[in-house]
Amino acid sequence: MNEKQYTYDQVAMVLLLISFAGLCLATMWRYENDMERFQKEIEHKQYQIDSLTLEIDTLLWNIEIWDFNMSQNSTHLLSAIMLVESSNNDSAYNPSEDAVGCLQIRKTMVDDVNRILRRQGEPIRFVYDDRWIRYKSIQMFDIYCNHYGLSSPEEIARCWNGGPRGMNKDATSYYWNKVQNYLDS
Repeated sequence: MNEKQYTYDQVAMVLLLISFAGLCLATMWRYENDMERFQKEIEHKQYQIDSLTLEIDTLLWNIEIWDFNMSQNSTHLLSAIMLVESSNNDSAYNPSEDAVGCLQIRKTMVDDVNRILRRQGEPIRFVYDDRWIRYKSIQMFDIYCNHYGLSSPEEIARCWNGGPRGMNKDATSYYWNKVQNYLDS
């Protein structure tokens, strides 16, 4: 009888250990899921913070730099260009041109901006993924416009659309008309 009792005790102990191990695994699995959920929540909150920061930066940038003495009721040039390019969508993507982000920047533009920065002796460089980030797209836009000495709204819009010699291209006048419609509305 002692042998059977001892066997039952062993079985009970093994079942207890298996139950405890199962409980530990379930708890670990729950904690891992919670950690993933919390990480996603943190990333989402960080994205919200970044988005709000970018909106504030964009608004300040528009007011300080791209006002062009337009009335307060009119849309700013940069905002009008973003509306024409992407409907103001940071996630816009045109696969046929590999144009990305709110300003529909192509890889050649990133390369040109990096070339400009290199010539100016600036340490900053952009990568292709920066085209998805609004404030970095705006920085590239600013560097490009300043380097090529673009000053009037028409010149800026047409050269953004058609390259540094965009003012000389008839095709960019249609683009300028679209931008101007937003400026006038």
